[in-house]
This record gives sequence, C-alpha cells and structure tokens, in this order.
Amino acid sequence: MTQEVIFQTLGTLSGQSIGIVTLNIEKALNALTLDMVAAMQTQLTHWQTDDNIACVVLQGAGEKAFCAGGDVRAIYHASIANPNNITDEACGFFTQEYQLDYLLHQFGKPILVWGDGIVMGGGLGLMAGGSHRIVTERSRIAMPEVTIGLYPDVGGSYFLNRMPGKTGLFLGLTAYNMNASDALYVELGNHYLTSDQQEPLFDAMAELNWSQDSELNHQLLSDLLTTMTEPHLATLPDSPLQQFQTQIDLLMSGDILDVHHQLSTLNTELEWLQRAQKTALAGSPISWHLIFAQAQLGTELSLAQCFQWELGVSVNCCSMGDFCEGVRALLIDKDRQPKWLFNDVEAVEQSRIDQLTTSPWNNDNHPLADFT
Repeated sequence: MTQEVIFQTLGTLSGQSIGIVTLNIEKALNALTLDMVAAMQTQLTHWQTDDNIACVVLQGAGEKAFCAGGDVRAIYHASIANPNNITDEACGFFTQEYQLDYLLHQFGKPILVWGDGIVMGGGLGLMAGGSHRIVTERSRIAMPEVTIGLYPDVGGSYFLNRMPGKTGLFLGLTAYNMNASDALYVELGNHYLTSDQQEPLFDAMAELNWSQDSELNHQLLSDLLTTMTEPHLATLPDSPLQQFQTQIDLLMSGDILDVHHQLSTLNTELEWLQRAQKTALAGSPISWHLIFAQAQLGTELSLAQCFQWELGVSVNCCSMGDFCEGVRALLIDKDRQPKWLFNDVEAVEQSRIDQLTTSPWNNDNHPLADFT
C-alpha cells in the first residue's frame, strides 16, 4: 500500500529542520484524496507550532505533476446516490480542503511550493497558499473547473479577482494553461527555477542560517531564491497573458451574453486562444454564470469570506448543478460528452444561480465559521 502523502524532515546546519510534504500518488498526478488532506492538516498544524521547524516544502512525486486537483470520485458517487441533497461526502471534502488551504495562507512560517509540472484545481489551492511559489519550464497551471460544472474554487474568488484586468475571468472561463511566465505575471508564481534545480535548491536551503524568527526566515529564503532565479530568467518563455492583455480585456468585457458572443465569434490564428475558446464554449453554462458571479465579488471580501462563500456554492453544485454530469463525462465514463442541464448560457434561469449561490448555512452554523 503506497503512502499517499509522505512527511519528512530535513536537517540543516543551523540545527533547525525543514518539513517536507510529498504528495505521493504519481499515477493519479498526485490528486488530493480526503485522507491526504486530513493527514496534511494534522501534520502542518503540528509543524506550525514546532519551534524546530523553520520552513515547510510542498512537492509532488514524479516529474509530471505537483498536484492535478482533488479526487472528486467519492463526492460524485455519493451525490448520484442522493440527488438534490447535500451529502456528507461533498461537505466533508470541500470543508477540509478549504481548511487546509486557509491554514497554508495563515501559516506564518515560510512555505515553499515546488510547482513543477501540472498544477491544477485543488493543486493550485495548495500552491496559492505558499509564501514562496516556484514555477519551472514544465509548469502547466490551470483552473479547469468549467469543464466539470464547477467554478474556480480553493480561494479562486480571492486570487482571480486580484489579477491584472480581466485575466481572472478569462482563466476561469477558458481553463487556459499558464506557463511559468504567465504564472509570474498574475503572481501565482513568485520565483522561477529550471526543473533540474530542485536538488541544488534543497542543498542550499540546508545551509541557510535558519532561526526561530519567521520574518527573518522568510527573508533568508527570498534572498536565496532571488539569487538562484537570476541565471535562469533569460530562459523564461513569453507570457501570452501579458502580451495579449488588451485583447483579453476586450474579449472579456461586457455582461455574460456579450462575452459569450465575443468568444463564439472570435476568429484567431493563435493556437492557445483557439484552445481557450473551444474549452470555454464546451463548458457548463451553469459554470459560466457562477464564474461571472464570482468575478462580481470583486476585491471586497477577505480571504476567509471567499472560502465561506465558496463552500456554499461548491456543495450546492454537487446537489443541484452540473457537477455530477461533468465528472461523469470527464472522469467516470470518459465519453467527454456532457449533457448539461441547460443548452446554452442564455437558457440558464437566474433562479437556479440564486439557489446555487445561497449558502445552506447561516453565519453561526457555517462549517468555516471559525475563519477570521
């Protein structure tokens, strides 16, 4: 039986230790199971108050992925067996996943995320919580929830709305795969190294003069990464998101029907934009509306409030949205022929979106009520 997540500590010359978390289901691209989330929550909570741990590293096993998202099959089977009901499985998974993401954001000590290979969905939720987020020439970063009847959760309501122009809306609707430069541009990544630099990085981290002062430790790690990044900056690819920011903003301007029309009638030679266009137009019409509702949250909500909003929407999606059909088509039967509840974006009833965005809990009994 493979251990799904491995915890190790790396000794350093200063006497402090570095906690290393390895997501270890390589064949499933290190997709998160509930057991993995629970184990990480326990271990990280312990490390957060352990004076001997100066820094934490999150990485994925193998060369293909850091983490390709959450393993949502258990939620699917529970939701299919209990139509129109919020299941314990959906509530439990999303609650614990968001608690883990929030812990990372609030951790205090430096968290380095080695964002090599595929980083999608729930994997991006983990990465966004890191203080030092490394991207490499192999990084492929996306929020592909529009393809399964969901929306970019795991804190997307916070970080997408803080990206340049309409980039966040574009990423949500199109599941566009960001390269390293795109990720740096929208600040999902903050350092760039080539994939063969992981071992030299760990060696250098073991030689740093760590202490029990988190602020100093953050600075130590930042300085090291800045120095190590410098020689590789010349090899960074172009960022289509940055290069075509003006066109993306125009494409995403107006209301939902304007954007749908603009994407439907778009005629472009750019292959990356053709792929984005195709994915968006094949995506769930309900997801489109949820992604627009999410974009309208703007930057008013705190991170805690974003996760609280998302939890309600996510569990509702499992009971009365397109989520089950999206998961069936992509992951269960794999026919890639989802039959969405509505034929197109215009057909979606506002009452359905109101239902989906209305929390099943009040403030007092919300599972994430203790987020501050």
